[in-house]
This record gives sequence, C-alpha cells and structure tokens, in this order.
Amino acid sequence: MDAATLTYDSLRYGEIEDFPETSDPVWILGKQFSALTEKDEILADVASRLWFTYRKNFQPIGGTGPTSDTGWGCMLRCGQMILGQALICRHLGRDWTWSPGQRQRAEYISILNAFIDKKDSYYSIHQIAQMGVGEGKSIGQWYGPNTVAQVLKKLAVFDSWSRLAVHVAMDNTVVIEEIKKLCMPWLDFDRGACAASEEPREMNGDLEGACALAEEETALWKPLVLLIPLRLGLSDINEAYFEPLKQCFMMPQSLGVIGGKPNSAHYFIGFVGHELIYLDPHTTQPAVDPNEDGQFPDDSYHCQHPPCRMHICELDPSIAAGFFCQTEDDFDDWCAQIRKVSNCRGLPMFELVESQPSHLITTDVLNLTPDFSDSDRLERYFDSEDEEFEILSL
Repeated sequence: MDAATLTYDSLRYGEIEDFPETSDPVWILGKQFSALTEKDEILADVASRLWFTYRKNFQPIGGTGPTSDTGWGCMLRCGQMILGQALICRHLGRDWTWSPGQRQRAEYISILNAFIDKKDSYYSIHQIAQMGVGEGKSIGQWYGPNTVAQVLKKLAVFDSWSRLAVHVAMDNTVVIEEIKKLCMPWLDFDRGACAASEEPREMNGDLEGACALAEEETALWKPLVLLIPLRLGLSDINEAYFEPLKQCFMMPQSLGVIGGKPNSAHYFIGFVGHELIYLDPHTTQPAVDPNEDGQFPDDSYHCQHPPCRMHICELDPSIAAGFFCQTEDDFDDWCAQIRKVSNCRGLPMFELVESQPSHLITTDVLNLTPDFSDSDRLERYFDSEDEEFEILSL
C-alpha cells in the first residue's frame, strides 16, 4: 500500500514498532524521559503535539484548486506542526498535555482553528499554498524547508492574537542584534535607548512614540519563533553534525526540526540513541469542520500510536531547525547553550554572532529582494528537491 494513501486507522492499528526498551535517554523537545520507566509519559507527550497530516475533501484551494494535499503537502504539514508547537508553547506552555475526549481549553481550540483546512484560517493549507506562490512555488508543488519557513514568517504577521516575531536566519548565521530589534522594535539599539518608532502608535486615543508606552509594555518581548534553514552536507548528512543536531532537541527552547528524505518530509521532535523520533504527515484523513460552538473532534490531530523513528544517518541534509523563546531571558539562555554546543565535538551547524558580519552574502549580491521572494535561487543552498544543487562561488 502506498504510504501516501494510508488511512489513520491503518496506521494506528497496523504493524507499528513499539518504543525500544533501552537505557539510552529519550529526548523530546527539550524534555528527558526514560524508555524503561516512563514509556506512558513518552507516548502522552508525543500525543500532545499537534499532528497535521494529508487531508481530503476540503474547500478547493483558491476556489478552483485541489481539494486534497495528498502527495504534495507533506512539507507544508510539517511546517504547520513546527509552528503549531510554537503556538502551544506560546499560549499553553511546553508542559501542557492533551486530554482526549474532554472539553478542551479555549486557547487550544483557538490554536487548532488557526490550522483548519479553510481559506480564512491563519495557517491553513490554503494560506500556505497561496502564500507560497509569492515564493515561486505553484499550488501543488513540493516545498523545501526554507520555502515553508519563509511562508510561515509572512503568515505570522496576520496573527494578531499570538503576536509572534518569526525570524528566518539565513546564510547559516544567527545575528543576535537582528533578533533583538525584531522582538523589541520599540528600542533603538543604535543609541542604546528608547526612541520613537518609525510608525507612531495610537494609545488611548493619543498618538505616542515608543517611549510613551505603558511601563509593562516596554518590558515586553515579542515571543520569538526562530527558524534556521541549514544544509548539513551535500547528498548525505555529514556525521560531524550528528551530535550538534541531537543537542538541539535537548534545549528547552526546541521546536524540533523539519526535514526528512528527498521529497518526503517529516517533523522531528527528538531522539533516542542514534535514532531520530518524528511525526509522519503521510496519512490521508478527511477534512474536519468545527461545530457552531467552535469545538470539533480533535482525535485525528494527535498521534496516538508510538512515534516513528529513523537512524540519523538517513536524514536528508536539507533541514530547518526551530526554537521558541517566550522571553528575552529565554533567548539569552539559548545563545549561551549554542555557544557551549559550538565548543563541543562535531561541527557547529550555524554561526551565532552579535552583529551582521561584513562577509555575509547580501541580498544585493544574490540580486534578491529583502523578503527573499526569489526562493528558487535561495533553495540552491538549502533544499534537496533541487537535483542540480551545487556549491556556488560568490
């Protein structure tokens, strides 16, 4: 049977390998478990992640387009999963657990509604597919990790409830100054003091500069979703990246990794030994419509069987790693952990710098617009679906 057309029940009740009995620690999105004594806790934690799979019989995309994403939407669904985890952390917390069969919290329902397969949901397959057209991807075309990261960044702007700052770090470099400007836009980093923003804000009927914001608001940090597209080798992942990649899943800020195998995307949430733990979107389920009160059957949005596993050496080298920092302290802690990992064995997966280095590839050199709409050229660096991938000399 083609994996792309498997039903939920066939996956749930088929021959699924149970979680291994091993003394190796199990790491899932920054939390450590024992496979020997905490198997139920592991399965409950996995089941609490949002599991987005292929769907069928939804509203036609664009009014006349596809009514199913089977065969082409796996990376889009993985993008939904990594962002869904960010929204869980943002509104419910990393330790939130899903309770099947019970009336769910309003925040949870709002999160799930943002991904429902309808044209007006913030992060629906409709929105991602149509926004991808601006990134050079026609509806129904397969995405790579970088493209879906760029699309999620653009869609998050419209989500005023979550108020996320989504940053896509390019050129294998995370620039601390850029992120702090994004997450604290009311601060003038050049002068080291609060300065009036370029766009005045209306507060209580008055137009005020950033310095006049309420004291508690000036202390706020827009919650950060950091997505880092990477290429960890040419045709195969370089073994030198094994340990640094595993370290990412051990950080409390971890949102996991989107990647997989060529033209077959997975959402990786952790590891045990040398095996990566992942959620697989290659299951076609019927589209779900909410009830009038906003509640709807949500069992199909949670993986209730042991998660899939694969050896880390099978991972396609084109990935995007994700991290969530609710506060500035979270981000500072993440930076400290990255510096520590960079000093350990293995190759650093990316560079962490205070300010923009002069040697970085610029949008002028690549002849790209600042929002990287010319995604095909960018994906020559990051996406494995480009069979003619080569290292370019700039």
